[in-house]
Amino acid sequence: MKAVVYTKYGPPEVLHLEEVEKPAPKDNEVLIRIHATSVNFGDLLARNFKEISPGKFSMPLLFWFFAKMYFGFTKPKITILGSEFAGEIESTGKDVRSFKKGDQVFGYRGQNMGAYAEYLCMPEDGCVAIKPANMTYEEAAIVPYGAIMALKLLRKMNIQPGQRVLVNGASGGIGSAAVQTAKYFGAEVTGVCSTPRLEFVKSLGADKVIDYTKEDFTHSGETYDLIFDILGKSSFSSCKSSLKQNGRYLLASFKMKQIFQMLWTKMAGSKRVICALAIDKQEDLIFIKELIEAGKIKSVIDRRYPLEQTAEAHRYVDSGHKKGNVVITVGHNNKI
Repeated sequence: MKAVVYTKYGPPEVLHLEEVEKPAPKDNEVLIRIHATSVNFGDLLARNFKEISPGKFSMPLLFWFFAKMYFGFTKPKITILGSEFAGEIESTGKDVRSFKKGDQVFGYRGQNMGAYAEYLCMPEDGCVAIKPANMTYEEAAIVPYGAIMALKLLRKMNIQPGQRVLVNGASGGIGSAAVQTAKYFGAEVTGVCSTPRLEFVKSLGADKVIDYTKEDFTHSGETYDLIFDILGKSSFSSCKSSLKQNGRYLLASFKMKQIFQMLWTKMAGSKRVICALAIDKQEDLIFIKELIEAGKIKSVIDRRYPLEQTAEAHRYVDSGHKKGNVVITVGHNNKI
């Protein structure tokens, strides 16, 4: 089968198309014929991991060390990127009961990656589910990562209808899903992004959009029940005055400093720092499918690239100009 492979860390040019061995499903696995995958933040990070120092890494030092061990210190251990996918089940292992040949599915591979290929295998109980009926393969392939992370993290916050939520980094994978998920929970949502992405975030249903290049939301005088900072671009000290009493400052990426702040604010004061992790589960993906089919979550595609142009897709995302999501189509993408 064809797959996009990289054997050294570096810029997009390290990605190249090769013929590799087609996987065979184990007894508890399904073999999926991939129709579409995506370019997300994790793919960019893994591709150039040699240049990611502990200071540049968005999590504590111990997380960086384990990630380096997993992905490889000097060269990649995992040579095929791609964590999100949508496709069709071609065959199943003898013990599989939940899926059958021909099922249209979508899913998330997490750090196992491997979706930049014509085929991959997934455990029956892995993060894979029947594709939403109202989405194409391309639309479904860009949903799982951001939607699962946003759903898990916002559920922890127990958002109530009418509460005010600000999403800082509203145009990324997690941020765009967070805007839509918070709206599903009944919140009044403000999204923060750069000028080129304002219309994209508005299209997601944000009640208000702030261009951070022109306005600092921490100086606006507005207050929120929850400030969700996706990549830790702000700080608790700068956001504290923008939080209501009992307001929460939620971080998806954090360092030890924020963990100590979380412990301190838990003991003192009414405004709290929350550092949270999300683990992908099949049940969450099934729930997201139901939200999509109910019209609560949608995907916005900026550009599409064929598998053989994956390096170009990475180069475009690296440029910082994307407005929405970037899809990689895999060979047989004529079906929906």
